[in-house]
Amino acid sequence: MARETISSASDAAGLAAMISRAAEQVGGQAGKEKRGLPPVEKWNPPFCGDLDMEIRADGTWFYMGTPIGRAPLVRLFSTVLRRDEDGKTYLVTPVEKVGIRVVDAPFLAVEMNVTEREGRQVLTFRTNVGDVVEAGEEHPLRFVVHGENRELKPYLLVRGRLEALVSRAVMYDLVELGEAVEIDGVPMFAIRSGNQVFPVMPEAELDALSR
Repeated sequence: MARETISSASDAAGLAAMISRAAEQVGGQAGKEKRGLPPVEKWNPPFCGDLDMEIRADGTWFYMGTPIGRAPLVRLFSTVLRRDEDGKTYLVTPVEKVGIRVVDAPFLAVEMNVTEREGRQVLTFRTNVGDVVEAGEEHPLRFVVHGENRELKPYLLVRGRLEALVSRAVMYDLVELGEAVEIDGVPMFAIRSGNQVFPVMPEAELDALSR
């Protein structure tokens, strides 16, 4: 059976309106409590097809081949993103789920702040859609060496299964904080945040890459 594709501008406008109403409903139910992100992990709506929407590797959102220039609209869409067990990414509301394409990661970490807490280095990141995330046990960093050029790509878990690719500029600052750590008897180059140690790669591999 062919997959349905949602491709009209009115579909996107209607989806945005529905997401906005869902956010207002969640906020109303919260009462005086601080409004958080919509509880997309708890919603189980029917799949309604694929939307012609794509998040490029640089974090830019496109709809029907055109960049979405309105930052508030991008932020609104980002709050109802969910990556499911099938490895695909969806926009989810209480009443429908639509698929979108993600070239690399749905978010981009564009800023990093380094602080100290109880004598330990703490790394906090800001994404291109306004999420502020502290790297740690619940939000681990992982590192991938990608492609023929052996490019190092760090990723930060933001929420659920959604990750942020650490931008190249921030990646350079992040790597500067690396140190030699022995993990399971293997000398590793690693990054610390809070009480967590995130291995980047074996020191021997780092030495080979730097030659």
